[in-house]
Amino acid sequence: MGARRTLEFRSEAVRIALTSGLPRKQVATDLGVGFSTLNKWIQQDRADLNKPSTQSDLERELAELRRENRLLREERDVLKKATRFFAERSK
Repeated sequence: MGARRTLEFRSEAVRIALTSGLPRKQVATDLGVGFSTLNKWIQQDRADLNKPSTQSDLERELAELRRENRLLREERDVLKKATRFFAERSK
């Protein structure tokens, strides 16, 4: 049987596998664990109902960033209009 990994190691491995964009086989090799072991950890993580899913965290962050982006675009547009107004007025 292989080495026992800490829960922290497992959860970090799952996070890397789900968010890095790298193939799971490569992540498993880089971390020194078996491919099937990594897949088992991912399945266990998804089945854990007490833990908020990584996907929901990402979706929440994405929604927040989209709101912030929209606000920044609106502020930029207001500043552009103000710049035009004062530029025309100073002529």
